[in-house]
Amino acid sequence: MAELEAREAAGRGRAEALRARIAALAEQLTGEEELLSRLGITRQTVLEILGGRDDHGSGALEGAEVGPGGVEQDGDAAVGAALRIDGPVARAGLEGAAAAVGVGAVRVPQWQAGVAEAVLPVAYRDVLEVLADAAQPLRARQIAAALGLGEEPRSVEGLRWKLKRLVKRGWLAEPAAGLFVCCTQPAESA
Repeated sequence: MAELEAREAAGRGRAEALRARIAALAEQLTGEEELLSRLGITRQTVLEILGGRDDHGSGALEGAEVGPGGVEQDGDAAVGAALRIDGPVARAGLEGAAAAVGVGAVRVPQWQAGVAEAVLPVAYRDVLEVLADAAQPLRARQIAAALGLGEEPRSVEGLRWKLKRLVKRGWLAEPAAGLFVCCTQPAESA
């Protein structure tokens, strides 16, 4: 009987160890599934941005096989090709744009006669639109409110950084400290 009880105790110990491993693996599986979900959403967003939208509102690059739910079945190659700076999708998106493309950096070209706002990133064009509609110089906090960014210090300071960059590049003027207006003539090159 002692031998049987020893084997039973050993079996319980192995069962508990397996339950603990299963729980750890289940937790790990949940984490991996969450990561896959976020990656799928990111892929869909990138495809929407780079390839436009299809009839269902989901983005897809031309020629990509789309499976159930609008998720690409073999999209890694398509996304990789689209993200290449010298790829066909990137070249098509850059046609007519005079701004240089850099990886990881927002390029704001020097403003000069004949350069359209279209060369600026969307966030910078939105700032110019708000200032163009204003009848007076605005402060960063007022522009942030008009853009719907809120009045949190990090939002306002991030916007102030963009405004200073636009001033430096000649797109905006700062007639008084903290007040910003659109320029009517190109700024002098520094």
